[in-house]
Amino acid sequence: MALKDMFSFLFQRSTGEERVAQYVIREHDRGRSLEEIMEDKYVVNRLQSPQQRARLLDRPEIVHAVGEDMVEATKASVAGDAGT
Repeated sequence: MALKDMFSFLFQRSTGEERVAQYVIREHDRGRSLEEIMEDKYVVNRLQSPQQRARLLDRPEIVHAVGEDMVEATKASVAGDAGT
């Protein structure tokens, strides 16, 4: 087994995270705010920790779809939820 294959799992994304990313992009395209979408039960139930939701916002397709400034503002809000 090659070294590359041994650690490939570190760079794989979960299917659940893929679905949530598609949901976020679709809902944003419908005109909803990113902050509102990130509070949806669909998102929160599938990505339960604030760290998981913040990591979702690092995905290039999310940044591209909603804009970097919107992602940074929402990431700060999601990170703030970790303290509550």
